[in-house]
Order: sequence, then structure tokens, then C-alpha cells
Amino acid sequence: MAKARHYWLVKQEPSKYPFARLLQDGQTVWDGVRNYQARNNLRAMRTGDRVLYYHSVVGTAVVGIAEVSREAFADPTTDDPRWLAVEIRAVKALRRPVMLEAIKADAALREVPLVRQSRLSVMPLEKAAYDRIVALGS
Repeated sequence: MAKARHYWLVKQEPSKYPFARLLQDGQTVWDGVRNYQARNNLRAMRTGDRVLYYHSVVGTAVVGIAEVSREAFADPTTDDPRWLAVEIRAVKALRRPVMLEAIKADAALREVPLVRQSRLSVMPLEKAAYDRIVALGS
């Protein structure tokens, strides 16, 4: 039986690591998370899960799709064993960014964690919300 795919959204400031760089690099370690809820979300990620890449602070938009390529492991940026990282690989850029304003204005997306818990850097998404955001960016 095939395992169920789950869906996530990760946030990053484009001045620190833009999605274009992930496309260039192919994959990256998603580390440096220092929030327990976000850490628990990293722990729940499985290889093959889809990830929406959101540019925060400047641009505030979902700009691309990535995939979990390595499940949770000790965060290499700290010696503290409480913190985890995952590896993600680029899948593709969205044809057009899906701006935060469009997400907030869409009745089908009003309850997504991006709207309800805007400061969380790693969050789960329901498949329907993931599909809707991808459709808006197509």
C-alpha cells in the first residue's frame, strides 16, 4: 500500500534564501528552525511530501513547489539535540506568485495556517488548500 502524501508550507525571506536559489542548488537542508511547533512539523514530514515555498517579509507570496527528500535529522546548525532539519528539493516555480492578499481573499483558504498563524515558519496544509494555491499560481 502506498503511503499517503502530506502537504506543507515553509517560509523564508527571499533576501536569505530565495526559491530561485533552491532551483539553482537543486536541494537544500531546511535548518535553523527554533520554534517547537514548527520543529514538530519538520518531524512529521516524510520523503515525497510536497512543500509550498513562501517568500516572507518582502514579496509575501507562494512562489514554488518543493518536495521533502530527506526526513528529519539533527539540525547541523546547533549542538542542541531538540532541533531538527529536513532536506527539500526543488520541483518547480509557480507560473505566477500567489500573493498573501490573494490567499486571504480566497474563501477556500481563509482557515489555512498561513492566515491563522502567520508567524509559524513550517506549517501543514490540507490537500485541498495545497491544490487551490497551486491552481492560483498556474
